Amino acid sequence: MRILIWHVHGSWTTAFVQGPHTYLVPVTPDRGPDGLGRARTWDWPHSVVEVPPEQLREEDVDLVILQRPHELALVDRWLGRRPPLVYLEHNAPDGDVPRTRHPAADIPGVTLVHVTHFNRLMWDAGPADTAVVEHGIVDPGHRWTGELERAAVVVNEPVRRGRTTGTDLLPVFSRAAPLDVFGMRTEGLAEHLGLAPARCRTRDVPQGDLHTEMARRRVYVHPVRWTSLGLSLLEAMHLGMPVVALATTEVAEAVPPGAGVVSNRIDVLTDAVRDFLADPLHARTVGDGARAAALAHYGLSRFLDDWERLLKEVTR
Repeated sequence: MRILIWHVHGSWTTAFVQGPHTYLVPVTPDRGPDGLGRARTWDWPHSVVEVPPEQLREEDVDLVILQRPHELALVDRWLGRRPPLVYLEHNAPDGDVPRTRHPAADIPGVTLVHVTHFNRLMWDAGPADTAVVEHGIVDPGHRWTGELERAAVVVNEPVRRGRTTGTDLLPVFSRAAPLDVFGMRTEGLAEHLGLAPARCRTRDVPQGDLHTEMARRRVYVHPVRWTSLGLSLLEAMHLGMPVVALATTEVAEAVPPGAGVVSNRIDVLTDAVRDFLADPLHARTVGDGARAAALAHYGLSRFLDDWERLLKEVTR
């Protein structure tokens, strides 16, 4: 198939474009949000083709994957027609959650696809057909060394996002282990939280170096209160890292017993961080369990197979 999809979520798209299709990605001269083109920080295959919007009317497009509400208007304007539509929702609903109606609920003929069962449960999809295709990860390999007695955290914009990403919990975790927080716009985090720089270091490393840097830390901490399911958590598990995470949204399904410690009790979580720091062999054993669980549940082949079945159903 020839699939039109915007470059919105780089990590997710990296897994999706490993499939057998041609992926048409809009590109504009300014490479703005609606025309970002091919990724520059992820390894995408040659089957991902940049197409300027003015050329899309001449392209054969078998299916469109929408990810943002305004993209349907771009389809109408740029293609002048509506091929079969899938609306991929990456996020859990925000705001007044019990009354949150999905923007795709009233698009005729759309199939609304969620990345977690929790999200499907929480969004009001109205009459739209819905499905779940859980995440898949391009395996970065078992890289854990745990040589640094520090905890890794990956979060973008922790100061702006605050309680959503559990930023306010970092001072508590920093008393259990010094933290290395990776992600975009993390600068000034230690000062914002009133922490000594040694207890909360921040770095925005290139995507190609992130996994290696994460894996040098003894444990991965996932303090996020409300998100879909952080891909960084699944990546840490693939790396062979033991994980400590809040038992919110889909996390309890993603991290089974033996793969880490999941709880909504902060004392349980901080005790777990201390235990992993103090016992590298225990950390390695649990990390091996995390990797095995991630490969079984979030492996790339299962992800691509699930998408193949769904795409064939939508276009049949």
